[in-house]
Amino acid sequence: MKWSRLLSLLASFLVTALFVLAWKLVADYKLVSPVFLPGPDRAWTSLVRGFTTGDLGVKFLATVERMFWGWLIASLIGVALGAAIGTSPKLRAYLAPMLEFLRPLPASATIPVAIAVLGLSDGMVLAVIAFGALWPVLLATIHGFAAVEPRLYEVGRALRLSRATVIAKIALPSASPDILAGMRLGLTVALILSVVCEMIAGRDGLGNWILLAARSFRAPDLYAGVILLGLLGYFTAIAIGLLEARLLVWRSRAR
Repeated sequence: MKWSRLLSLLASFLVTALFVLAWKLVADYKLVSPVFLPGPDRAWTSLVRGFTTGDLGVKFLATVERMFWGWLIASLIGVALGAAIGTSPKLRAYLAPMLEFLRPLPASATIPVAIAVLGLSDGMVLAVIAFGALWPVLLATIHGFAAVEPRLYEVGRALRLSRATVIAKIALPSASPDILAGMRLGLTVALILSVVCEMIAGRDGLGNWILLAARSFRAPDLYAGVILLGLLGYFTAIAIGLLEARLLVWRSRAR
């Protein structure tokens, strides 16, 4: 098992190294104009310079803060509302049409409405991020609670447990794999919407950094911002994976 995991890790590093090598060769031989595609070395130099002598670190933290708070609000609302809907067949029946209407609505399409209501403010950005990240968490939570084995509820009633106790002690652990999967997807959506809102609303952050770099043809700065976004998404996914492994340790033991 350890050897297979090590081989998988080495293979992933090899694929990444080959990608970077191909990128450098294309840039060095100018198969694409350097104006549009600088080499990875130039992009990395711009990334380091942005953190050491520029304000890239401040912009990075601004994006992380918006992403985190929007995702946290969406997670709290999504889990609470999803638990209520998922454990009530009547609520699911009543709310199904509205949920099906709102679910496919692109969160980016709500930005003009949010701007009209809240203006070009951080509150508007936070509202859009929370709205977009809400749906993966909400739908996954509803599915998780709706899929709980009915006999578990019967056991709770036989023990004369309150509804809140049944949800917290019986239904929630059973639904937690779906909830965490929804939260993982919601975090990705929150990152995407943070960047989109910063570009459209002109808020300080990585999205604004990338947009200004593109407009002024500073390709190394543009790719530095893209690399930083990729690293942010990668490490947040690892963090959620570690949290999931910690909270769902019982599932691996059951196997």
